[in-house]
Amino acid sequence: MPKNKLQSDIEAHLSAIYQGGEVDNVSRLSTELIELMDLQDKEVIENRNVNHWDETDSLVITYGDSVLLEDEKPLQTLNRFLDKYLRSSISSVHILPFYPFTSDDGFSVLDYSSVNESLGDWEDINAIANNYSLMADLVVNHCSARSPWFENFIKGRDPGHGFFYTASPDDDLSAVVRPRTNDLLREVETSEGTQYVWCTFSHDQVDLNFRNPAVLKQFVSIIKQYLDNGIRIFRLDAIAFLWKEIGTNCLNLEQTHEMVRLFRTLIEQAQHDAIIITETNIPNRENLEYFGNADEAHCVYNFSLPPLLVNTLVTGSCGYLKQWMMSMPPARNGTAYFNFVASHDGIGLRPAEGLLSDAEINSLVKTMQGFGGHVSWRALDDGNSKPYEINIALIDALQGTVRGADNLGLQRFFCAHAIMLALEGIPAIYIHSLVGTHNDHQRVENSGHNRAINRHQWDYTKLEDALADQNSSHHIVYNQLKQLLKIRRRQSAFHPNATQFTLHLGDQLFGFWRQSLDRQQSIFCISNISDQVQRLSLADINLIDNEQWHDLISGQPCSGGNGIEMEPYQTVWITNSA
Repeated sequence: MPKNKLQSDIEAHLSAIYQGGEVDNVSRLSTELIELMDLQDKEVIENRNVNHWDETDSLVITYGDSVLLEDEKPLQTLNRFLDKYLRSSISSVHILPFYPFTSDDGFSVLDYSSVNESLGDWEDINAIANNYSLMADLVVNHCSARSPWFENFIKGRDPGHGFFYTASPDDDLSAVVRPRTNDLLREVETSEGTQYVWCTFSHDQVDLNFRNPAVLKQFVSIIKQYLDNGIRIFRLDAIAFLWKEIGTNCLNLEQTHEMVRLFRTLIEQAQHDAIIITETNIPNRENLEYFGNADEAHCVYNFSLPPLLVNTLVTGSCGYLKQWMMSMPPARNGTAYFNFVASHDGIGLRPAEGLLSDAEINSLVKTMQGFGGHVSWRALDDGNSKPYEINIALIDALQGTVRGADNLGLQRFFCAHAIMLALEGIPAIYIHSLVGTHNDHQRVENSGHNRAINRHQWDYTKLEDALADQNSSHHIVYNQLKQLLKIRRRQSAFHPNATQFTLHLGDQLFGFWRQSLDRQQSIFCISNISDQVQRLSLADINLIDNEQWHDLISGQPCSGGNGIEMEPYQTVWITNSA
């Protein structure tokens, strides 16, 4: 019977997770999870390798209060902005944590089941979900140290008792990998005496203990609530740190991977077209492991792309980017890369480890600091620190090269997005890239947090004025990116799973070829990544003479033997399709 197969699948996940005997009866726990997700009468989905996306899909990343209008709830203002400016260009919206929180701009959650009253309510979330595929964060590794769960943990009450991972200061924790420099353990006085709670990120973000099945059941209930409120894309925040084992690096452990498989099984069975995306800001090879055997994440963040692409554009050489591209395996059916160049955080440097040399990373850091950026650090085993992330608005990051600022910043900025939008995968554009927002130094000063530099809040009326002003860089950026998005969604060769091959055109011309799944359309995506004019010989890309080729971006024909004079940072999308 289908029900029995589903139960056996879930039991297999649970047996693999709870190998240490934390669960007495996995059969009973699997039944409880099925009931929490209301799966008792659901037919089991047999074919899970289905692409729930195509070339029309693209996404905007935003906070719920990135745009503000007086006397209106921010989520309503956001919906207003989306409908007016992006309805024809994007299909999906990632609203960053919209729950009550205490720190980290939403990622220290007080209550997972509520919408932050300062933003709106579930009705406002549903209104956005009615018109866009909505992505939300499942902040699964930790919650706020001021949450009711943690208060109950201190008092020895439920829910909360046993919810948080503890260790001893005498434990050997030297191998633990984490992205921060503060102490890993936080001393807490509880009803059961002094305990030391694990804090991967900050002492206001206490790590949850998934060894306790009560924690798993709480999150399964939360997932069901999110599905019921229209959420269709689940971003598993900081998932790589979920399971801890003393004596290991506590990163990417097999129980963590199995937990992702369990979440996928439950979510997919409840809503066949729902998607899981893993947020794992770690070295590239480890990141790719979250595809599993096409049975873990539907999508993985392509975290190596931002540092490699920015480095390419500020150095004028695509060697490292090209080498990485050639090493990337095609995503299997039912999986896809999630591509981005900018986000609410910054340019992660761990995903560049092994791809860029230390000298290249240090040069990139120095260049970004020269453009007003900040650097966040992580602790090493030996007590030293290493750059973890560059915090900077993308439009400022690309204002020049390693030699300094120049007057080609906008061209460089458009080049970055033209490359990203054409790559294999689903593209996501951060709202502040979409409207060309610059570094917000005042917000950094007010908050004391480096990441605030790229988390500006726009007054909606002022943003409208800026977007309407034809002389404004915001107007130019918005209209150019919107045009690229519109072109992209009409090309079958830009399906996220369409064929991709890297071209060899030297260090200054970065190119790749896309072919549609039905092989009817080819697109040669070529960018001059230097600040000098470069000649593209059409013979180098072997255009078929008896077909009509043209550039989708400029609309110009591409035929004959003269080649193309490519201006600094110009991109062409050369196709044989009408």
